[in-house]
Amino acid sequence: MTFAIPDFDYRRVPVDDDVTLNVAVGGTGSPIVLLHGFPQTHLMWRHVAADHTVICLDLRGYGASDKPAARDRDTYSKRTMAADVVAVARRLGHDRFALAGHDRGALVAIRAGLDHPTVVTHLASLDVLPTLDMWNILHGSSAAVAFHLYLMAQPPGLPEQMISASADAFFGYFLDVWAGDRQAIPADLRAEYLRASREAVPSIVADYRASAGIDIEHDEADRAAGNRLVMPVTVVQQDWGTALGFDAAGLWRDWAADLEHRTTSAGHFMAEEAPDEIVKVLRDLLER
Repeated sequence: MTFAIPDFDYRRVPVDDDVTLNVAVGGTGSPIVLLHGFPQTHLMWRHVAADHTVICLDLRGYGASDKPAARDRDTYSKRTMAADVVAVARRLGHDRFALAGHDRGALVAIRAGLDHPTVVTHLASLDVLPTLDMWNILHGSSAAVAFHLYLMAQPPGLPEQMISASADAFFGYFLDVWAGDRQAIPADLRAEYLRASREAVPSIVADYRASAGIDIEHDEADRAAGNRLVMPVTVVQQDWGTALGFDAAGLWRDWAADLEHRTTSAGHFMAEEAPDEIVKVLRDLLER
């Protein structure tokens, strides 16, 4: 079965000498780019895409996009992946655009906002903290909730071998345990997410490994330089602050001057579990 967002035009867009991304484009009007999370593809936005020129893409290393070998630490840095997003938009004729990301895609969106402040007009982050803060709040037994971060932070070899040996169980665990409503991801689409992830183990691990190394360094450099997100920012999260004992909105205020922070009762896959809520979040953001 071929999966696609209805009424969207699909194309391959080169972003680097040897990297081409799978991109779906639909609608008219001012552009907004939507970035998916783990362990998913651009299809997670199928209920949200509306009202604007909507650009949904598979991040490098995911879905139907190219999966280059990690030649160095920067291949899957969020800086590189953010540059991919800017390159896609420009090749489609958009020098400025709004940007929304979920999970891994939100980390890419945050980095795009920091690195390209004159390009990203509005930014929405769904259910993450910036990389530096994410690691800082994980400590003691509460860090067990993020065991996958520690596994995929290890040097190349063992994580890839372990995950590949039981890929469907590994990726399926997160699709199940993070969902507030498992029915929001139908069985055929769940199988598609598993297939896409199973075929991308090395690049997915490389993405996570970058977040335990070079991505932290980039965040630390921004923090030291006083760099912040200058565009309107909306954050939607589950109430992780209460669950893990930290001030989520306070952490975000250190990064964003024009911030709206919301919590949701939906599960992690909120764009699929509560699409109407997320559509309203994006509409409200774009009106600021």
